[in-house]
Amino acid sequence: MLEAQGLSFSIAGFSLLRDIDLRVEPGKVTAIIGPNGAGKTSLLRLLTGEQRPTAGNIALSGRPLGDWSPTQLASVMAVLPQSSRLDFPFTAREVVMMGRIPHATGLVRDTAIVDAALAAVDGSYLDKRFYTHMSGGEKQRVQLARVLAQIWEPVTDHARVLILDEPTSSFDLAHQQLTITNMRSFAAQGVGVLVVIHDLNMAARCADQLLVLSCGRIAAFGSPQQVLTATTIKQVFNVDVSIGINPLTGTPLVIA
Repeated sequence: MLEAQGLSFSIAGFSLLRDIDLRVEPGKVTAIIGPNGAGKTSLLRLLTGEQRPTAGNIALSGRPLGDWSPTQLASVMAVLPQSSRLDFPFTAREVVMMGRIPHATGLVRDTAIVDAALAAVDGSYLDKRFYTHMSGGEKQRVQLARVLAQIWEPVTDHARVLILDEPTSSFDLAHQQLTITNMRSFAAQGVGVLVVIHDLNMAARCADQLLVLSCGRIAAFGSPQQVLTATTIKQVFNVDVSIGINPLTGTPLVIA
């Protein structure tokens, strides 16, 4: 489990996050939602060790995050940022194979995992194509395959964690749905999934629990049914909405 207690984060005296408590539990998808500037990406940077909190503690599998070596952490935690800049002419296979660097499983096993990860994102046809020649959506799918390959199978007794920052921003409808399927599939394997999503209805469909950030603080936390109410959305986003039920999934449907 990835757990944060009392997290606060300030830059140049300006507070970006205050008093954040969060548990990313194995087998569950946790989605972070909130308006622009609410602190969503800043929170992910703290949880992945990219930045240090001003106050508070973060632990993974009961160990302080700072006690993990980079290789140990990379073997159980994979992170997909909002954008991944890569200007070298690597093939899709070479990019996805980078996800296997923390592991010593050998070329045969790594090749099989890369094949499976590309197939999982509908990217097998990109195998030998140069990354620099791909569309934005294709690049995003290759990067998603890379992080999936990184934690494809358990290697220790520690739970795996998958962290995704706006993973569907460049995707068409079919690949948005495929990404939800992948998140749910990894959660079913015991992976703790944490994802930042702007689309409230997509968050409702994929997540077991929602964390709503507003002005750097937690505005609400709970199941989609508990969190996605007209009152909460009005308070956080300043938008009047109606809440219905998605006829396909039974999850809340936000109608603006």
